[in-house]
Amino acid sequence: MSATEALPGIWGPEVWPVLAARVDPGEYRPKLADDIELKEFKLRWGNDYAMIANPREMMHFELKPGEVELLRLMDGKRTIKEIVLERFHDSGDLELSGVTELVQGLYVGNFLAELYLDTDKALKKALHPLSRRQEAARTFVKEFRVDWHGADRFVRWLHDHGLRWLLNVPALLVSLPIVLGGFAAFIAVVRTRHYTLSGSSLALGFLLLLFLNYFIVCVDEMGHALMLVHYGRRVKSAGFMLYFGSPAFFIESADGLMMDRQQRIVQSFAGAYGEMVVAGAVAIILWAFPTNGIAAILFRFSVVNYLVIWLNLIPLLELDGYWILSDVIQVPDLRPRSLAFVRHDLWHKLRHRQGLSKQEVGLGLYGILGVAFTLLAVLVGFITWRQVFGALLLRLWNGGTATRVLLAVLVIVIIGPVVRGGINLTRVIARRVRGVWRAIRFRLETSWRVEAAELIDALPLFDDVPEEVLSDLAGRVRLRQIGAGQTVVRQGERAEAFYVVRAGTLQVVEEDTELGNERPIRLLGPGEAFGELALAQAAPRSATVRALEESEVFEIGKSAFDQLLADMVHVPEFAPSLQAAAELKSLPSFAHLEPDELGELLREGEWVTYEPGEVIVEQGDVGNAFYALGSGRVDVFEDEQL
Repeated sequence: MSATEALPGIWGPEVWPVLAARVDPGEYRPKLADDIELKEFKLRWGNDYAMIANPREMMHFELKPGEVELLRLMDGKRTIKEIVLERFHDSGDLELSGVTELVQGLYVGNFLAELYLDTDKALKKALHPLSRRQEAARTFVKEFRVDWHGADRFVRWLHDHGLRWLLNVPALLVSLPIVLGGFAAFIAVVRTRHYTLSGSSLALGFLLLLFLNYFIVCVDEMGHALMLVHYGRRVKSAGFMLYFGSPAFFIESADGLMMDRQQRIVQSFAGAYGEMVVAGAVAIILWAFPTNGIAAILFRFSVVNYLVIWLNLIPLLELDGYWILSDVIQVPDLRPRSLAFVRHDLWHKLRHRQGLSKQEVGLGLYGILGVAFTLLAVLVGFITWRQVFGALLLRLWNGGTATRVLLAVLVIVIIGPVVRGGINLTRVIARRVRGVWRAIRFRLETSWRVEAAELIDALPLFDDVPEEVLSDLAGRVRLRQIGAGQTVVRQGERAEAFYVVRAGTLQVVEEDTELGNERPIRLLGPGEAFGELALAQAAPRSATVRALEESEVFEIGKSAFDQLLADMVHVPEFAPSLQAAAELKSLPSFAHLEPDELGELLREGEWVTYEPGEVIVEQGDVGNAFYALGSGRVDVFEDEQL
């Protein structure tokens, strides 16, 4: 040991109090950056939301109405602690973790005046510097995409130097006859039966047809980009990618999330309308000049193009028609919600003979139709492409080594989606098999039990549990694999187990059974638990917990928990602590607190009994305590007025 002398410096005479204050999240004063844009959206079903945009990095966050109120308090003058208290004063909810998680997300996304520095990323970049080309090459190898971040300037230049005139009413009046007349011309050409989908086109004709198809994709994406710029938003990037194994062009139009609902509908329709104009013009040329040299190729192009337009506008696939429908009916997450409902909740409700709300009926019908139509679209696409390219593929196969190499390249391009779909299906099956194998292994290996015991021991409410009791409890823990979108516990159901998250992310939501809406409360990550208080009280679940991604949880069933309570008779503080935490959580002020926060509240606070007529606090006194009413009634006087 050696004696040291504390010398005053830039931190002052006491370094630790200053350091503690600086790293205390409650003392942080968040302030939104001056260029941040906030837009609120009111929806007919009550599922209102807001979007916040960081224009410097083109970052966008979706916020719930309650979070918007918190956002308005982040002026750089209030600490997080003061924001929590002010929010509590207005709403009656003490949302500790919710405020800190929101501030953390805004800080990482550079929505605050104080810029976030990703030190890990900066360190890796300094240790392994890459040029722009090397970084682009690495991105393509990993994600099969190439991004062009100068697309906004290019699209804006095209818009300002002529293309904006295509977005007004006169241009619509000119193009609409082309769309309608072109479709009529296409029907007339089909009825003549002069052309067929099959043929013996040479590779040159095939490449021309392929070029025309990629051109129409560019027209579609340019339509979206032009409307984005026309409405005052920005194109984040554009580029080329292998989408399910097939080459495709794309634009990153995330800034469109800040547009009004009507503008988003127009922007979604603009791409398909551009395709209709081109398809109509081609069909009119084919009808007017049926004997031109490339008439057969133009016919096949028209067939494929109208098929793509049809698929694009049908709202059962996650394409333009889907985004139009979701904005029209004001359900932004229609497809993922419907598929998750059909996959998990629908069968649970049918199995338990529970009634369905109108919204759930709609979700179920849309999800089932969506799955059926996806299979139909794959079948129709396969038949069409086989008719168009079947004969050519056979000739390439019989043409020797060189043509077979070309055929291999074409197969990768055309049949890539099927191959990638098969790979994804194999991965899903492998994950399921791996989950079952892990569950079996978990029952046989002690290392998994040690991990479960350590996670349970780390929970604040289980601090007093002896090691031998934890070991016995871990031997009766079950490992569960939870799929993305799968519900773990449902609001209103009787608690039969509690859970500790081993891997993945789960979301806690509060359901409005009358309107069918959900209000997100918080996210759960590895090491966090849920359901222990409801299990201790044998009470119904107060919220629904659903996996946002593939996750794993340790499940402690009711019998194992009851055995734990029986084993803890020699630790008299354990069961009362659980009961006290459950009673605190039943109070409206503390309903959104987590078990660790409830445990801290129990340690720092105490129940006090007051006699009728006794004064608790007096107006004008300096506040030094916080009170929550557990039972009874109090009168509040201000200036001696009730």
